[in-house]
Amino acid sequence: MHLLDNPFWHALGGPQQSWNEGTGLARRYQRDVAPFAALHDSSPQAWAELGALLGPGGGAALFSPTALEVPSGWTVRTTFPLLQMVLEETTGTASAQTGEVVPLQNSDAAAMRQLVGLTRPGPFSARTPELGRYVGVWEHGELIALAGERARLPGYCEVSAVCVHPQAQGRGLGAAVVQRVVEGIQARGEVPFLHVVPENVAAKKVYVRLRFGVRAELVGTVVEKGA
Repeated sequence: MHLLDNPFWHALGGPQQSWNEGTGLARRYQRDVAPFAALHDSSPQAWAELGALLGPGGGAALFSPTALEVPSGWTVRTTFPLLQMVLEETTGTASAQTGEVVPLQNSDAAAMRQLVGLTRPGPFSARTPELGRYVGVWEHGELIALAGERARLPGYCEVSAVCVHPQAQGRGLGAAVVQRVVEGIQARGEVPFLHVVPENVAAKKVYVRLRFGVRAELVGTVVEKGA
């Protein structure tokens, strides 16, 4: 199995182990960092260890290459398809205007949460920005675009939280922030990858233009442990 088939498992057991809760067959990010968990395999023991991590009523999101066989004692809250896209290194990145893009700091956290809350690009917890480098575009004192790094595993780093204010759409800002994040990942010698839902056609077109290609179709599953 490729590392990217189980990205959070390899992130939490590698470069991001300082945010890991769990050992053995189940891992999860600390609760205020990200809502993701991962299993080493689909064995009853792995699910039992995840249940012990989450506790009764606790939930988490898992990514897997195929649909999970969720055992009794768990509730599946939702499932959703994901396209996993990886930068095609042989072609490099396309040009995007990144002159307006600046690094974001801890002091920008409130503005980041406000934009994420407005655009809802995906899970973004209070301490998510600790996972990596975030960049953005400001206009008249308001943050209007951002993107950053989430899962980091050996040789790879995920581009995440890509969002643009609705009133700033159509200006190429999404491509600009993604390219700036990509440049930082490549500077470390890592390969950028990202996830997008298939129905987000506009975002996929931007990523293809920036030379990302679909590597795999994954399944996202949100589960909750029974009492």
